[in-house]
Amino acid sequence: MGFLKTRLGVMMFLQYAIWGVWLPVLSIYLMAPVDEGGLEFTGAQLGVLMGLAASLGAVTAPFICSLADRHFSAERFLAFLLFTGGIVKFTTAFQESYTAWLFLSIAYSILFMPTLSLSNSIAFAHLKDSEKEFPYVRVWGTVGWIAASWLFPMIYLQSDLKFTIMPPFLVGTDLPDVTARLAGALKISGIVAVLYALFCFRLPHTPPKKEGVESIAVAKAFGLLKYRSILFVVIASLPISIIHQIYFIEAGPYLTESVGLATSSVGPAMTVGQFAEVGVLALLGFFLKNFGFRATLMMGGMGYVLRYGIWGIIAMSDNVGTLGTTIAIISQGLHGFCYACFFAAAYIYVDRIAADDIRHSAQAVFGIIILGIGPIFSGAAMSQLTKMFGDGSIITNFSGMWFALSAVALVTTILLWIAFRDEGQDTPEADTFAEAEATADMA
Repeated sequence: MGFLKTRLGVMMFLQYAIWGVWLPVLSIYLMAPVDEGGLEFTGAQLGVLMGLAASLGAVTAPFICSLADRHFSAERFLAFLLFTGGIVKFTTAFQESYTAWLFLSIAYSILFMPTLSLSNSIAFAHLKDSEKEFPYVRVWGTVGWIAASWLFPMIYLQSDLKFTIMPPFLVGTDLPDVTARLAGALKISGIVAVLYALFCFRLPHTPPKKEGVESIAVAKAFGLLKYRSILFVVIASLPISIIHQIYFIEAGPYLTESVGLATSSVGPAMTVGQFAEVGVLALLGFFLKNFGFRATLMMGGMGYVLRYGIWGIIAMSDNVGTLGTTIAIISQGLHGFCYACFFAAAYIYVDRIAADDIRHSAQAVFGIIILGIGPIFSGAAMSQLTKMFGDGSIITNFSGMWFALSAVALVTTILLWIAFRDEGQDTPEADTFAEAEATADMA
């Protein structure tokens, strides 16, 4: 089991490294002026590009994952998607037109989004007690994100590296063409994806389930919405996923323009959130066992309320200063609660409710909400936000925007607290779950 968990940990490390190397810096590259090396897309364009790509990828993911459920081994199907997606991502780095970026981003998302669900499903399929063991495997995905976000600036964006007492411990001077060099993140992501595809052949064999199951796994997975608890988690995930997507669009511009960070420092600064994620994921099993899913989900929702509220307060100052910059970076630690206590806990809850034969598809169906339907609305939301808090093209009033997102998170969290009740022990899977939990406790 130790070697098995090592392989699953490496899988998660690579899964999130190929994402973490480019996502934190993408908005800076795409929205920066052409004369600075960027592509000068507007905030609304970026919202549509990221939202539409993510949405189409997530909406198609359950149907793609159903192939792994029914016809292919999950690890080999994962390898195919990663290899093909890596080539698409590498090609995107050489494009400059909005149209090319839009279509290639959609193609990449359709290939990449199912890999998130498949990697989760492979882990769940081979862990004896997913509620206790999955957080320790998933945490290596966070480590992968941190490693990618740190190493890329050090190797590709900076010169004259010097040791510092603050993460990432090696910091240098931005290269003159630092903005243009951000496109290199896409090339590196593509290369790592191909290497990850090759590693998939070392993952534990996860065959399809063909016997004694319904012919349409996706339809059965959608049937989970008959459970009140799943329905309310899905409904709450919609607004949370919208403000989560907007965070990744606007965090880079906010940290450089309002807080004053160097371009190469944005990725490492954002990894404070991933460090916190490591700690919170390590405690997630404790939270779920002692506080339950309802309280844990509330902790995740309040993480969004506080983080965006703090950023809104900082943005009110005309001169942020060292203290404001430090608080802006440290407050990223709330991201650990945002992700682990809301999204990771929700994934575990879905796995707890779903039957064995549809777990790949159930994960993908939930992915439609947090990575699909929600993000597609982020494009429309960004268009409105740039009008309300900007010049119609970009955000200029970061304070107002972050306060608005904090308010959305607060209302959603309150409604989920009122409506959610854990039905984990009331489903056909309850006996199996309880038996597995008892076995683990005896061991």
